[in-house]
Amino acid sequence: MASGETNRDETIREQALGWAVRTNDPGFTEWAAFTAWLEAEPAHAEAYDAVCAAVLDGADLLRSAGPANDGSPAEETRLTPAAATRRRWLGGALAASAALVLGIGFWQRERPAPFVIVTAPGETRTVKLENGTSIALSGGTRIELDHNDARRARLERGEALFTVRHDPKAPFQVAVGEDRLVDIGTVFDVRHDRHGMSVAVSEGAVQFNPEAEDVRISPGQILARAAGSNRYVLSPIAMDRIGEWREGRLTFEGASLDQVAAELTRTTGIPFSVRGAKNAGTVSGSVLIDPIRKDPGVLGSLLGLNVTPRGQGWVIGTP
Repeated sequence: MASGETNRDETIREQALGWAVRTNDPGFTEWAAFTAWLEAEPAHAEAYDAVCAAVLDGADLLRSAGPANDGSPAEETRLTPAAATRRRWLGGALAASAALVLGIGFWQRERPAPFVIVTAPGETRTVKLENGTSIALSGGTRIELDHNDARRARLERGEALFTVRHDPKAPFQVAVGEDRLVDIGTVFDVRHDRHGMSVAVSEGAVQFNPEAEDVRISPGQILARAAGSNRYVLSPIAMDRIGEWREGRLTFEGASLDQVAAELTRTTGIPFSVRGAKNAGTVSGSVLIDPIRKDPGVLGSLLGLNVTPRGQGWVIGTP
C-alpha cells in the first residue's frame, strides 16, 4: 500500500476514535457534524463501527484478565481472528486515548461497565442479544446494555423497538428515566426525548412501574407522559403505527412544531428547526421518511407547513 493511502487510513481511524469517544458523552451535541462525517464516504462509517467494536472487545479482555499486578497468574486470553484484526490497527491510538476512554466509562477493572450503543440522526441499527431478544434502534438513540445481565437495558434517549424472548423466571426490563418497564412476552416500542416518553405494545404486554403505578399495557395500547408531568395517559393506538419508523414512516397526531422538528431531525438526519413559537399550532398527518430526505420541501404539501432552507438545515413554520 502506498504511503499516502496508509496515512489517509490512519487519519480516518484517528477521526473515528475521536467521534466514538465524543458521541458516548451524554453532553454531545454535534450530531449534524457527526452525520456529515459518516456520510462523506463509506470508509468513515466502517472505521467508526470498527473502533466501537474494538473498544468493546478491549472491555471484554480487561474483564477476562482480571485486576493487574495482584500477584496471581494471568488468565490466558484467546482472540478470534476477527477481533485480532479489528484491534491490530488500534494499538497506538487506543493506548494514547486510554485515559480519556476510561474517563467516560468504557472500561472498569473492578466491575464490568455497561456498554453504550449510539445511533446518529438518520441511522438505524439492530442489536441482537444472546437470549434471543433483538432491539431495533431508530436515529439519534442512545441505549445502555449490561455485559453481566442481558435481560436489562436503559434507553437514555431516542426510540427503540424491543422484540423480547420472554422468560418468566427472568423478565426483560427496560429503564426509561425513573420509570421501569417489565416485559410479559412482548414486542413494544419505547420513545424517550425532551418532550416526554411513550410505550406502545404490539404483542404480549408490558407492566409499567410494577412497584408504583403498576399499569398493564396491552397490544394496541400506548402509555405516554409529557416531560415535566407525573400524569400518564393510556390510550389506543393503531397496530400498524407501532414501530412504523422501521418501515420508513412517521405519523403525527396533534404534535407541536417543536415535536415535529425533533422527530424529523432524529429520523432523517437532516437538521430541522422551528420558525416562531414552537408551540404555535399543531400538526397531524403521516409522511414517508425517504422522500423527505431527498427533498425536505415536500413537507409543505404533506403536512401543510412553510418549509425553507437555512444553512445546512431546514426551518418549518405554520402557513
